[in-house]
Amino acid sequence: MTITALRSRLAVSLGLSLALGAFAPVAFAQPHPQVLSDAEQYKGEALKLLERLVNIDSGSGYVPGLTQVGDIAIEELQKLGATIEKVPNSDGTQHILATLKGTGKAKILLMAHMDTVFKEGSAAERPFHIKDGRAYGPGVMDDKGGIVAGIYALKVLKNLDFKNYAQITFLLDASEETGSDVATDLIKKTAKAHDVTLNLEPGRPADGLVVWRKGSATALVEVKGKASHAGVAPELGRNAAMEAAHQILQLGKLGDAEKKTTINFTVLKAGDRTNVIPDQASAKADVRAAVPEEFDRIEKDLARVSQDKLIADTEVTTSLKRGLPPMPQTAESDRLMAMAQGIYGELGRKLTEEGSGGAADASLSAGVGTPTLDGFGIVGGNIHTPEEYAEVESVVPRIYLLSRMIMELAGR
Repeated sequence: MTITALRSRLAVSLGLSLALGAFAPVAFAQPHPQVLSDAEQYKGEALKLLERLVNIDSGSGYVPGLTQVGDIAIEELQKLGATIEKVPNSDGTQHILATLKGTGKAKILLMAHMDTVFKEGSAAERPFHIKDGRAYGPGVMDDKGGIVAGIYALKVLKNLDFKNYAQITFLLDASEETGSDVATDLIKKTAKAHDVTLNLEPGRPADGLVVWRKGSATALVEVKGKASHAGVAPELGRNAAMEAAHQILQLGKLGDAEKKTTINFTVLKAGDRTNVIPDQASAKADVRAAVPEEFDRIEKDLARVSQDKLIADTEVTTSLKRGLPPMPQTAESDRLMAMAQGIYGELGRKLTEEGSGGAADASLSAGVGTPTLDGFGIVGGNIHTPEEYAEVESVVPRIYLLSRMIMELAGR
């Protein structure tokens, strides 16, 4: 989609408040009384729902848990009048599309994900609990809190009988943490059919929204050597493990701090017996970049630099598998951020403007030209660790923010 076409679509569907060149930040002096009242009344319910979801193991690919989480979300969304479509994923899980129809013009996409990075048994080991104003448990902020924020914002709108939108779609991804071709295609197709996307990844510890994200890729280094007895005749072998170690050290320097490009080797494999020189080795690296061109550069440099070998007669090959694309900061995301800032100002609060090295589904939405803003979930920290937490006192303002954001995007 061209910039001209995007501006036209924004102007027609979202009104002058988001039309490029016409939007100006609005200072909202007072909070919307009913939205704030409902958000406050829903706090206890929202935490109970969060507890239910957190106490279910739903690591990527774990069908029983993801099915259970999905069923709970579907039940809540059907109470709001949403129609439900289940989209089968390649691993046996299911993505969910919940659709609400209104009477206005704007088509608004909400996104969250049901999978976490935690293995089966984590919920039993570290069940949901609240301590010193923070809620703990696997996936409590990433992204069970996002699911809860989305459901309760929609409950607030239902209480208002607010229907000044053409369509609200709530997309629940079952494989965000690992990615999948099915999810990628679904998000791209769905985002193209909407005017704006609000991604419900967790709010960062500084209580902000995410205006840019790095893209992700995986670098693979494979080494072929020659086996030999490690004690009797090591000189007859060609040690693939040693060559892989050499490659890790030199290829790990290909990042570029000024361009926000990082490469970190995280998975290493070589040999299975201590008395045999390994003839095979491999290493994988997590690669992050803020601009697509850096992935092209990394791919070329991997091939070029890897030819500098430590051990002769070994064979080294490299490849780069691209994951989620970068989500750049744009004029559209700046305008969405200004709108959100004005809304948060109704509560006497200020949002921080943030970027993230973590890739997310928002990148796919932004990549097809749909204006996108990220980080509308519950605020928390220590993401992807056993100490992950969500700030209990962020529940009300985050429900309020998302509810009001939808209202303003709809042109009220």
